[in-house]
Amino acid sequence: MIVFSNTITPRLQYIFDFIGKEITGEPFQITTDAEIFRQHEGPKINYSRKRIAESEFIIHNSELLFERGFKEQSIECFEIKGYKAFLKAEGDFPFDIFGASFYLLSRYEEYLPHEKDMYGRYASENSLAFKENFLHVPLVNTWLQDFKRALQSKFPGLITYKSSFTFIPTYDIDEAFSYTHKQWWRTLGGMIKDITRGQWSVVNERIKSLLGKNRDPYDAFEWMHHINEKYELKPIYFFLVANRTARYDKNILPSNISMEALIQEHGNRYPIGIHPSWQSGDDPEKLKFETLKLGHISGKAIRTSRQHYIRFTLPQTYRQLISLGIESDFSMGYGSINGFRASVSSPFYWYDLQKELQTKLLLYPFCFMDSNSFYKQKFSGKEASEELKHYYEIVRSVNGTLVTIWHNNFLGTGKQFSGWKEIYEQFISSIKS
Repeated sequence: MIVFSNTITPRLQYIFDFIGKEITGEPFQITTDAEIFRQHEGPKINYSRKRIAESEFIIHNSELLFERGFKEQSIECFEIKGYKAFLKAEGDFPFDIFGASFYLLSRYEEYLPHEKDMYGRYASENSLAFKENFLHVPLVNTWLQDFKRALQSKFPGLITYKSSFTFIPTYDIDEAFSYTHKQWWRTLGGMIKDITRGQWSVVNERIKSLLGKNRDPYDAFEWMHHINEKYELKPIYFFLVANRTARYDKNILPSNISMEALIQEHGNRYPIGIHPSWQSGDDPEKLKFETLKLGHISGKAIRTSRQHYIRFTLPQTYRQLISLGIESDFSMGYGSINGFRASVSSPFYWYDLQKELQTKLLLYPFCFMDSNSFYKQKFSGKEASEELKHYYEIVRSVNGTLVTIWHNNFLGTGKQFSGWKEIYEQFISSIKS
């Protein structure tokens, strides 16, 4: 597939590569030579405002891919064929799919002035997807399906690429154990707090766990192994290994023998990644320490990451990860609501909008996290099950990649999360049957 454009920019090259691979399995060939384009005998797209050849598929371009930097854009959504779109255009397609896709994938809006949430993160309520009610769908993939049909109608002989649905279960190990393997002062403090609150059942549970009479309620690791093997899952585990605990980092210290053994066991069985602590978000040296520490304990080079609390800032966080040799990141989603932050369910390379270049950091968007459903959306078990079903069905319908996040504490035996491990297994059973 050849594409004509009057100018080739890094933005244009980036999005044409992405869409080309999604449509034909390889990047689009781009030319600025009208005569070469005119003489091309195969399918061809004219991304300009002047017709060149009779047999072309023309989309009148917007200016977004030819600009540098970022500024407030006049974005007006409209509905067509049951889905939302913007950057309305003349030609053979109703909107500039290249410019609109770039706007969403680059997270253009996150570089603009915006409100932060209580954790200092980009708030989902700022986003176009939230405001226009398409956060729950992988809109870019829906656009691509329609675009593919339009191209096939124009060029019946066009050979297109059909991706396969992929499921990647992931687990965040923020706090491996609730009671055991903690510093003595944390254990004593927790005990005193339970007693002063009159939570005698919790005191009893804590004592039995410490004495080894009961399994720690967060220790779901054997059960998780069983599920992984039973349903032939290929999960990724992300470990939080902050060197000291803090308000938002309640991990078992990586120097603890049991924590080391847990990491080593999982590193031998599964791919593992770093789960950068809250503290590391404000201190690049802590991020470097944690990444190297996890690598040292596991004996493996750490090449993948997901931010704790989904706390990241563009472009700084991703630049720091790249500098440490991280090649893929699984943080592209919200820590407050489930859905598609970048409006896509396909992996894509991060585009650094400040530097105007495509990086080698491959982003895997997630759309469901257990803690969002439980803490933020306050869903019942039934509602969470329906939500999981929705994301599975809609991602499968576009042959995308479904990434889910679960925490070991939700899959353990704690009363607070009673029923959630059953929700997870029922979901896995339903999609694997």
